[in-house]
Amino acid sequence: MERSSGKIVIYQMMTRLFGNKKAVNKPYGTRDENGVGKFNDINEAALKSLKELGITHVWYTGVLEHAVLTDYTPFGIPLDDADVVKGRAGSPYAIKDYYDVDPDLAMSVPNRREEFERLLERTHKAGLKAIIDFVPNHVARQYHSDAKPAGVKDLGETDNKTVTFSANNNFYYLPGQSFQVPKEYHALGPDNVFPTKDGKFEETPAKVTGNDVFSATPNIHDWFETIKLNYGVDLQAKQTHFDPVPDTWIKMKDILVYWAQKNVDGFRCDMAEMVPVEFWGWVIPQVRVINPDIVFIAEIYNPHQYRNYIENGKFNYLYDKVQLYDTLRLIVQGKAATSAIHPIQQHLSGINDNMLHFLENHDEQRLASPFFAGDPWRGVPAMVVSATIDRGPVMIYFGQEVGEPGAGSAGFQANDGRTTIFDYWGVPEHQKWMNEGKFNGDSLSMEQKQLRQFYGDVLSLAGKNIALAQGEYLDITAHNLQAGNFTANTSAYLRYSGEERLLIVTTFNAADQQIKIQLPPAAVGALGLDPTGSYIARDLLWREAEVGFSKDFTFELKCKPYSSYIFKIK
Repeated sequence: MERSSGKIVIYQMMTRLFGNKKAVNKPYGTRDENGVGKFNDINEAALKSLKELGITHVWYTGVLEHAVLTDYTPFGIPLDDADVVKGRAGSPYAIKDYYDVDPDLAMSVPNRREEFERLLERTHKAGLKAIIDFVPNHVARQYHSDAKPAGVKDLGETDNKTVTFSANNNFYYLPGQSFQVPKEYHALGPDNVFPTKDGKFEETPAKVTGNDVFSATPNIHDWFETIKLNYGVDLQAKQTHFDPVPDTWIKMKDILVYWAQKNVDGFRCDMAEMVPVEFWGWVIPQVRVINPDIVFIAEIYNPHQYRNYIENGKFNYLYDKVQLYDTLRLIVQGKAATSAIHPIQQHLSGINDNMLHFLENHDEQRLASPFFAGDPWRGVPAMVVSATIDRGPVMIYFGQEVGEPGAGSAGFQANDGRTTIFDYWGVPEHQKWMNEGKFNGDSLSMEQKQLRQFYGDVLSLAGKNIALAQGEYLDITAHNLQAGNFTANTSAYLRYSGEERLLIVTTFNAADQQIKIQLPPAAVGALGLDPTGSYIARDLLWREAEVGFSKDFTFELKCKPYSSYIFKIK
């Protein structure tokens, strides 16, 4: 796929939480008590504001129908079993119908798919693209598609349940055994009741649990609410059976094609490396026949598999979690040195453009939470690095731009610095920006408005500045550390394209400090600067700093705590 002139900038929203205006926040509260956001809440004002923030793609998280503990039986949707649902709103990754959307998100449940299609139309009209989840590794224990197209057989419908593994089966089985709910699990907590809550779930033979657990008695830390899909891999014998093409491959291809034909612009593929790379290499080119520009993002955590999933799996982008995210988190917390950043870029040489950078998503603790930075401003330099270090896309999570700390225990999820994905909830700082659906930020504090302005500035620069979106990268941190110009809490690198030459400086210092920065001779040459010339650098981010280079291309800079600069060299 050809690289566009700009950088992809993704806004991940937990769709059911994004538009919720209620602030009751009762643990395990019902949909009616705590409220739920709808497709229709994501209005033109919201999308316009995201576009102005510098966003290019919106990842609508949790759109596909998943198991929930709200009664939709009047609409022909079976009641889910509480003992295999986490929280009251359910995990968006326990899909119960790949061909349908979450009824929670609709104003009119019978018209839920049409409401989603109208959201896609609004998104495109606002000049944005839409990404949804594709959850290929596992489904809800009560998976059943009532929205599948005519002639489509349901997952597991023709399985031979007398064997643990068959290449033609969609699931793995434990013949002669019945599934047992983990004894420690109390659906909705010990104090709440639900018609299907009795500590049991009838499943004979038991199916293998989503995180590859071949036991009829998974524990409470397993993905016990899900069942593993079979892609022709005999996990116990460690053998693959890909010829003829397994039935699961064909069914999953049809699902991707279905949504691509609905004008979805991309898929964030959950736990992509738990699905064989051969499947991805087979399916992605077929989906691209419908839309050559469709984007595939892999949630992946094994750096040894990165090149495999790009080259053979045909993914556009991969999570850069275990390298850049983890390293920046440690630097913010004072547990690592900035010298650890450049080796990551070296290790990813040749695939830097394919790495998706972020500091927050639904799985990670909020930047502003006491578990991470404790203060959103302490995370600013890390955000600048994430957004500017290479041509790869950058992502933020809804509320990050206003310092949402993810506080409170919503029910299934404890008070752990994450915004719940399992329960109905209001997200307080985000709700201030939403301002009852006006999406104008009038309820934000002055400091929050400044923080959101920073995010808008850095994301817009990252997305549109030619040096950041298309340019080369050159580290000068090591040179300056060796020269004693600054300490291990400061990072400096160059991004450049033709006459556009940028110097990005970030400091993770807790107190004011005076530093020096020098462009080494190799950098002067790479930038095409005249060794005898006179140059200045002006900060594009805060527009407060301007410095002049000495004859040896050095300047001094007084840095406030946790500061960041994007200097344009002229």
